[in-house]
Amino acid sequence: MCGRFSLTLPTEAMAQLFEAAPANALPDSPRYNICPTNDVAVVTSDAGTRHLRPMRWGFLPQWYKNPTDGPLLINARAETIAEKPAFRAACRARRGLIPATGFYEWTKTAEGARLPWYTHSRDNAPLAFAAIWQDWEGVAARFTTCAIVTTAANAPMSALHHRMPVILGSGDWPLWLGEAGKGAARLMRPAPEDLLAFHRVDVAVNSNRAAGPDLIAPLPA
Repeated sequence: MCGRFSLTLPTEAMAQLFEAAPANALPDSPRYNICPTNDVAVVTSDAGTRHLRPMRWGFLPQWYKNPTDGPLLINARAETIAEKPAFRAACRARRGLIPATGFYEWTKTAEGARLPWYTHSRDNAPLAFAAIWQDWEGVAARFTTCAIVTTAANAPMSALHHRMPVILGSGDWPLWLGEAGKGAARLMRPAPEDLLAFHRVDVAVNSNRAAGPDLIAPLPA
């Protein structure tokens, strides 16, 4: 799964990297502890023109009358995304990219203590998570919401968790965004085994209120 991530790229750098026009209300950067229900930056494409837009992380199905009417859908499983009623329309027509510089995963000790790990690209290049999105309007609120697409973990990541986000290289962005025809389903696969590295970080990140660059620093040897 993917339940927390970081983003340190400035808006201008994201807009340049994805060749996308930025909206005015994008969340601030850098952020080292992005959590569900936070606003995130999402790249979308409309008739071949890319936009960088703010969205609420946590996909809300159209039948929810209020945001708390059911579980918060922060992830969408690649294996079932095309059939799940909550996701299937978005999977066909509303796909996006969520920029990130890394994400967190947790393991547990024999005593049940949660130990956080930070995962990033080996060369520290930005990551692009596959995402789906949709506009949602309830009784007293309106959001554009999104979920990160996940798949089975590759061999290195399976040491931490059995799932991982779908991470797309720049050559796959046009197909995922609907700019290069059909066939995006084949992109929902584990990342290459040499793409990522991970290290233990301080348990401070276990709190969703924690902030600052120290959260991604490796623990001293």
